[in-house]
Amino acid sequence: MSTDDADDLIFKALSHRIRRRMLDVLKSGAATTGTLCTAFPELDRCTVMQHLGVLEEAGLVVAERRGRERWNHLDALPVHAIHERWIGPYAAYAASMLSRLKREVELSE
Repeated sequence: MSTDDADDLIFKALSHRIRRRMLDVLKSGAATTGTLCTAFPELDRCTVMQHLGVLEEAGLVVAERRGRERWNHLDALPVHAIHERWIGPYAAYAASMLSRLKREVELSE
């Protein structure tokens, strides 16, 4: 899979607010699928599993079987990669442009 394909999967996974909320829950530690179902009472178990499948496909969640339970762990490395490739450089560019604008305003005063 190319980097662009992997990035597309990550952006797709992050595009839905429920999946972002699931990742927020998993930030504090691994959770069973049952725990996630309890955290999202507006969703049925099948829908929770579908959202977890999208997160898994993107590499944002790693599932581990322990007996009858499925433990879901956050893998933040794909988010970090997105930050390194997209957010960091754009933020640096924006800060550079603001700094230049500030200098120009100060010189014109």
